[in-house]
Parts: sequence; C-alpha cells; structure tokens
Amino acid sequence: MGQKKKRARDHGVEIGVMKTGTLNAITDVPGVKVGHQTLIKRDNVRTGVTAILAHEGNIFQSKVPAAIYIGNGFGKLAGISQVQELGNLETPIILTNTLSVPMGIQGTVKYTLNLPENENVRSVNAVVGETNDGYLNDIRGMHVTETDVMTAIQNAQKGLVAEGNVGAGTGTVAFGFKGGIGTSSRLLPKSLGGYTVGVLVQTNFGGVLSIAGAPVGKELDRYPFRNAIEKSDGSCMIVVLTDAPLDARQLERVAKRAMMGLARTGGIASNGSGDYVVAASTAESMRIPYQTRERLDSGDVLKNDAMSPLFLATIEATEEAIVNSLFAAEAMTGNNEHTVNALPLDRVLEILKKYGAIKD
Repeated sequence: MGQKKKRARDHGVEIGVMKTGTLNAITDVPGVKVGHQTLIKRDNVRTGVTAILAHEGNIFQSKVPAAIYIGNGFGKLAGISQVQELGNLETPIILTNTLSVPMGIQGTVKYTLNLPENENVRSVNAVVGETNDGYLNDIRGMHVTETDVMTAIQNAQKGLVAEGNVGAGTGTVAFGFKGGIGTSSRLLPKSLGGYTVGVLVQTNFGGVLSIAGAPVGKELDRYPFRNAIEKSDGSCMIVVLTDAPLDARQLERVAKRAMMGLARTGGIASNGSGDYVVAASTAESMRIPYQTRERLDSGDVLKNDAMSPLFLATIEATEEAIVNSLFAAEAMTGNNEHTVNALPLDRVLEILKKYGAIKD
C-alpha cells in the first residue's frame, strides 16, 4: 500500500511536539496490520471496507484489552456492549458505511470462525464502525458484501497505509472537502517508556477546519452556520492502538483524548455526528487467552502517573491523522453526479505559511 499524494509533513506541516514513528502510521505499533477493499463501480458506487488487526495472531484466541468512548452517539457501532462489559476485543476492527454494518459483522464472524483453533467457537463479537457516505455513494444499494469484508481482512499488511479515497474512506466528506482514511503515530522517548501510539481515522464530519492552529476553514470561507440552511453533521471513526501495557479502564482514558485531537482540527461532534473511539493495547503481556485454567489476570499495567505522555501522543496523532486524510484525498464525483472537491492544497499551504504553521 503506497502513498499517492504528499502528506502534511511532506509539506513542512509539523503537528505537535512529539516524534512520529518511522512510517507515521498506525502500523508503527508492532504487529498491527491494515487492509482496504475499495469499491468504485459505475457512476454511483463509492464505498469500501477498512480492517485494522491488532496483532498477527488469532485475535479471538488471544484477545486484547480494549475500550470504546462515545464522543457523540449518532452512529451504528456494532459490538460496543461486550467491549464495555468485558474490556476486550476479539476480532479485527472493521470500518465501512452505515448500511453495510450488518455485512461487516457477517464477514468478520465468518473470517473468525474459519480460523484454525476456532472450530468450536459459537459466539463472536465483531466490532464494526461506520460513517455515512450516502452523498457520493449509492448507500441504499448496499453494495458491500461479506466477501469484501473478508478480503479487506485478508489484504491486511504491515508497512505503509494507503490514505484518502480508499477502503471505508472512499466516499466520505470532511469539512466540506473530500475526506477519507488518514493515519499517524507518535513514539514516546525511552525515558517515558518508548511506547508507540498509532491512530487511524475515517473522516466524514464537519466543523471549522483548523490545521496546526491555523484557521483554514475561516480563511477559505468554508464553515457551517454561515446561513440557516447549512449544517455540519457527519461522523468520524477513530482507532487508537498502542503497545503500552494498558487495561480497559486506562484505554478508555486514552480514547477520551482522541476526541481532543478531533477538536483541535475544528470538529464539533455535531448533533448528527457519530464520533466513536476504539482503543486497544497490543502489548503481549496484556493478551487475554480465550480459554485458560488461570483464575487471576497477569501482566504489569502502566501506572496512572505514567499515562500523560500517552494522552498527548493520542491527541497529536489523532489531529495529524485527520489532516492526513484531507491531504491524501482527491476530488470525486459519485452518486447522482454529486461532486466533492479535494482540499485546495495550494491555497491551504499559503494560509499555513501566513500563520506560521509551516517551517521554512
């Protein structure tokens, strides 16, 4: 999976103060893989599936601690109750469009049941998130199939993560421009544990766009509520993975900070927005076996006093992932001849220079 367009940092836009991982992607977290299935067909199908795998093994047999935080609950996130109740994740995380969540569940369940060691499994909690791509995509046609979901999972790999108009971000819109998939990471210094925090987003929401503190939306005169008929509804799915040894309670604290990263981009979690954060720890010491004779959990958990660097890392990586989704996305025409333009990068870069957000 390679990059098609320059990312924010390639243009000199440095968001935050912490160092990024080698790839500046969620796949900087060891073992994490991402896969896309992109559906662009005829003049009206603009959708897809993105799968995020917390580790390379059988996730059902070796579950990971997890938490979900709801920024605004106008959404259809499947699997949330079991994650909240048990504090773990047992499948890949699937992102798709609103009306394809059932297919997301079906494909993920079938994938899980087909894995070796899972022959006797009779219950699977698939975690499937969504945003509504119905402006560019014939969403009522429900074009995503269970095969598409399984293909996204099977396509998952380490390394560079394709961004913009791919997978679940194929038909999304953010801040009035073409949105999509974006990712970023932060690497804590060794003195703070040396942990990695990776974020992947599916952007399909509104607000007053801000990039590295510069009021881009205001300068472009593109923001909601300029008159009574405009609105900024939409959704943003945020996935946060880290190799820090965190339990479910601590992961919920991390997930909350991702919403602060969204806010730094100008997102407002509007009434009609489904803004969810799924956070999980990939640390091997925190894995939860499906079946065990042990009565007590094991594994050393990070102290609360050591959490603040992870909070900052999450905020910065979320902010940059959202910006990367906009920089990578390209203009698209779709259902009913609707067209959404890409972020006008030349003008945006001028604005960022004006406000000192780009280093010379």
